[in-house]
Amino acid sequence: MVLARDDEELATWPLWWWGRPTLGAVDELARLQLVARSLGCTIRLRDVCVELSELLELVGLRDLLVGDARLAPEAGRQPEGCE
Repeated sequence: MVLARDDEELATWPLWWWGRPTLGAVDELARLQLVARSLGCTIRLRDVCVELSELLELVGLRDLLVGDARLAPEAGRQPEGCE
């Protein structure tokens, strides 16, 4: 997960939870995005697993949270948020 402002990465941290991603996890990610935006920032997910990507697509949040060409993933990283 990346916290960014004006195309600059301010912080990064791993995204993880026990088991498979759920709609509850998607809800938490959406809430984090709202807080970040209220502070003039954005949250971006990179290298997400298929299950999380599909859940985000299902609820219409994939474009708001996943990927950004300006924030390239690090080489050799494994997808986050899944077992």
